[in-house]
Amino acid sequence: MPAATSLHTFLGIDFGTSGARAIAISASGEIVAQASLPFPSVPSSALAEIWRDTLLALIAQIPAEIRQTLAAIALDGTSSTVLLCDDAGIPLAEPLLYNDARGAAMLDQVTAIAPPQHTVLSATSSLAKLLWLLSTLPLAQNAPPPHLLHQADWLAFLLHGRLGLSDYHNALKLGYDVGALRYPDWLLAANLPVQLPQINAPGTAIAPILPDLGDRLGIPATCQICAGTTDSIAAFLASGASTPGQAVTSLGSTLVLKLLSTVRVEDAASGIYSHRLGNLWLVGGASNTGGAVLRQFFSDAELAALSAQIDPSRPSPQDYYPLPKPGDRFPINDPNLPPCLEPRPDNPVEFLHGLLEGIARIEALGYRRLADLGATPLREVLTAGGGAQNEVWTNVRSRLLQVPVLPSPHTEAAYGTARLARAALQPDGDFGF
Repeated sequence: MPAATSLHTFLGIDFGTSGARAIAISASGEIVAQASLPFPSVPSSALAEIWRDTLLALIAQIPAEIRQTLAAIALDGTSSTVLLCDDAGIPLAEPLLYNDARGAAMLDQVTAIAPPQHTVLSATSSLAKLLWLLSTLPLAQNAPPPHLLHQADWLAFLLHGRLGLSDYHNALKLGYDVGALRYPDWLLAANLPVQLPQINAPGTAIAPILPDLGDRLGIPATCQICAGTTDSIAAFLASGASTPGQAVTSLGSTLVLKLLSTVRVEDAASGIYSHRLGNLWLVGGASNTGGAVLRQFFSDAELAALSAQIDPSRPSPQDYYPLPKPGDRFPINDPNLPPCLEPRPDNPVEFLHGLLEGIARIEALGYRRLADLGATPLREVLTAGGGAQNEVWTNVRSRLLQVPVLPSPHTEAAYGTARLARAALQPDGDFGF
């Protein structure tokens, strides 16, 4: 595998909730090209096809002169978005998205095989989704077991053609032991009728781009496709945070907290889990609150205009727990938790103030819970995602968190994934953990 040079570029691709984004960076980290595409509204049965078409169209939007210099590509996807495929990589059923809670029906089975308080003990874990898919998928007699893949795994497969590979960030909620770097005995002993993916470190160069695809897209045959990560970890990597006590809050459609800690913390009852990051740990969780709730009531223009009328130093009298529908994952892990959006003031400014403060209180509760369980104390929060642009919201959050809240230098997850691609070809690594 050739080493990176100053003439090479590196492409990061982020598949989020509502669309996909690509960012190409130089060897020095400068953004040299970017593109984005929204997902069209389609039936869930067409999701995989939409992902494939979006992936190829997105890469094609990168200028040809940049594509010709690509040395590596890495992708991220939403955590615990999974699908089952046959040996040709063709999906056997519709994918289950990150917030799909149909796995709640399988929690008794998960509890029977997994240790107490394990990360997989959640209705939305990859393992719960896998068991639900296996219970509903009619498999042909004598057919080989299907492959379980995460969204990022399948997208990378479309580029390099090697089926059945994943990374230990995406595999955490499948049950993979990120401490021992192996599948645990309790999961192997379950003898599930599925082919579990082979796990790599995020950013590992897997294989060069498929020759025909490289020719079609004008990408060098030497361009390496790398093991990926999740969208929230990519947002953390984009921030440049590297010191224990630094955290990144991703304020997109959902709310995701990642705190860099010297201590690993796991607490299924609170939806808290730890991702490995070198010799440190990314401790946190993901709540269903966030921008998706705001969009139920306000347009982007309304959010900007109404936010400007809010005094962030004054607490809202509303005691909301904003959710787009029943169920949350963190800091309260309850698939039936009802949203609290009442009473609703007649004044939309007051209503928005209550919503923003309600989301901020959930964030503060999350970080407080991490500290109570022994994580490195919070000392600074960097913000990624669309919510990072709302200065009033930032001030509300800073008041509740009692630490500096700053915008991330780079707020796009795709930038973090591009850094991951660059690290694959740099022998000394890119992150310093």
